[in-house]
Amino acid sequence: MSKSPMPQSPMSSSPMSDSPIRPAAGDPAEQRSTAPGSAQQLPPQNPHRASLPTARERIQEAHRLEARSARTRRRIVTGAAIVAVLALAGGTALAIGTAGGGAKAVPAAAGDPARTAGPAGPLVVPANTSGPDGTVITYGKPDAAHTLQVFEDFRCPVCKTFEKAHGKAVQQLADDGTYKIEYHLAAFLDVNLGGRGSRTALAAAGAAANEGVDKFKQFHDVLYANQPEEREDGFGDVNRILALAEQVPGLKTEAFTKAVTEGTYAPWAAKVAEAFNSSGVTGTPTVKLDGRPVKLADSSGRPLTAEQLTAQLRQAAGAR
Repeated sequence: MSKSPMPQSPMSSSPMSDSPIRPAAGDPAEQRSTAPGSAQQLPPQNPHRASLPTARERIQEAHRLEARSARTRRRIVTGAAIVAVLALAGGTALAIGTAGGGAKAVPAAAGDPARTAGPAGPLVVPANTSGPDGTVITYGKPDAAHTLQVFEDFRCPVCKTFEKAHGKAVQQLADDGTYKIEYHLAAFLDVNLGGRGSRTALAAAGAAANEGVDKFKQFHDVLYANQPEEREDGFGDVNRILALAEQVPGLKTEAFTKAVTEGTYAPWAAKVAEAFNSSGVTGTPTVKLDGRPVKLADSSGRPLTAEQLTAQLRQAAGAR
């Protein structure tokens, strides 16, 4: 991507690293497991050479990696074009990480306590959630006349940029009762990039919601303020998640720690990710007020200031 509607974050040296494109349906990259350490295994030629690949196998592996790199380059070019169109149209999705194509959360490695494969454990829905299977977390006054929907992925660096620039203003309007905020969270970057950081952070966010909506909101903000580089998959480390939880007063209870360590809300996180994939939203962050898109950039592709976004939200809320 040669130019992003948001100022380029220094978190990545790749212009498009903040907006990877989901593989198309049937793409071999979609079918391979992306869990850490799950590289595709080639059958050994004989039991005495299982760890010594033949020259033919090494050539095949090199061809596979080159093909994968070529697919990635094609998606980057396509994504850059889509971002440019959205910028000119004042679109709402600033990070193009397409969530269509029926993608689903990829199971983590066997034995991982934070695994998120749907049938791996019972579905435990956190308190303070709503919607089917409790897939929505709402912050603000329940009787607020308007609803702001925020679609994010904890691993998305452009979401971090959005939260840094507009998070306080968006929260202030919720605290004032202008609207309530519905968080619709995704995990498609785990599929695009490999790893489990989005899902692990999402499951931990469920544990935070179980402690209270305010605890969830504070933890949500801490995660974005301390987001690792997206390809690092730092949120896949449960210990790192628990260390960040210490920044939220009163959050790291025995119950919270147990839930994060044992992956209690991992099946719920998979449900939340599935709900996002079925929402029709194709990029993060996306913001809607009462179902209508909110512009996050002007007609020239420049991101709105906090003051401009606040004025837009106030006007839109007052008009309906």
